[in-house]
Amino acid sequence: MTPVTAPPSPAPYLPQRGERYRLVAPNAPTAPRIVRDFVATVLWAAGHAPLVDDARLCVSEVVSNTYCHTDSPQVRVEVTVNRRQVTVYVTDDEPGRLPVPPPRCLSRSPRAPGADEGGRGLFLVDALAARWGTTAYGARSPHSKTVWFTLSAAGAGHPSI
Repeated sequence: MTPVTAPPSPAPYLPQRGERYRLVAPNAPTAPRIVRDFVATVLWAAGHAPLVDDARLCVSEVVSNTYCHTDSPQVRVEVTVNRRQVTVYVTDDEPGRLPVPPPRCLSRSPRAPGADEGGRGLFLVDALAARWGTTAYGARSPHSKTVWFTLSAAGAGHPSI
């Protein structure tokens, strides 16, 4: 078995300074809950209680996608906080296709909107985050990817939802 090495910390759309907290968890069915609780604890301790619910929902969706759509042995999470915003990075070892939200016209199927079992997670991230994105590592031979999102504190330019 070859050791798994973490790629360098991903850079979001805008560089962010602040305190950084990291967690490495097995990519298992329990990962979304463990990561949700970790992120919530960091935000509570950092004084970002108003962002806790949105952060828990967004990170749960991203980590669930990692569990459901990759064979990565672990999921690495980094949370960077400062007084204005919080950025959460979720990295796995299977770059594959970078995730994108489904088109805004939800479905042309005769089923009722919302009846589909999946595909809504990135809609939620897109709606709740001030910004989000993906980063692949390894240039011509990608070896990992990060999905990140930023939540802004009230009065710091958070989009109205």
